[in-house]
Amino acid sequence: MFTAIIAITVMALIFGLLLGFASIRFKVEGDPIADQIDKILPQTQCGQCSFAGCRPYAEAIAAGEADINRCPPGGEATIQALAELLEVEPKPLDEACGVEKPKTLAVIDEDRCIGCTLCIQACPVDAILGSAKHMHTVIASECTGCELCLPPCPVDCIDMVETKQNPNTWRWPDPDHVDIQLGDRS
Repeated sequence: MFTAIIAITVMALIFGLLLGFASIRFKVEGDPIADQIDKILPQTQCGQCSFAGCRPYAEAIAAGEADINRCPPGGEATIQALAELLEVEPKPLDEACGVEKPKTLAVIDEDRCIGCTLCIQACPVDAILGSAKHMHTVIASECTGCELCLPPCPVDCIDMVETKQNPNTWRWPDPDHVDIQLGDRS
């Protein structure tokens, strides 16, 4: 029994050393510029920029394949931050991608919700909770206001409510800190 414990310990050490060596030897380097660009983008994952999400858009900007003015949710603030980071001239928002709107939050009218789960499937950030044939609700701190949940809703029970920002909740463009206060729904 003692030899079995020693053998397993020796094997664990050998495999640990091999994994440590492999992680150093085969390390995949990320693009630090793309990482910085991605941190500036609003993380709505809405696709209005014609990319599948904020990370692919950041990689395209870093590679010089996309311009810095294709993010309607980020608007002027994001364009300015990207221009400063990349040391280029800011440009007006590309209107082909959309127009800048106030920050919004999806709110589900639970009386009208039929529990079809189509909004859950459409949400790119998993901000909607619910199950089939039961009402759904939105996790306010996770909702990015991308509006992708609106088109699939068959009963039109989702409203976009403008969020109110104040000095305590406004932390744009840091996606790691989302504090939202809802306005009146009336």
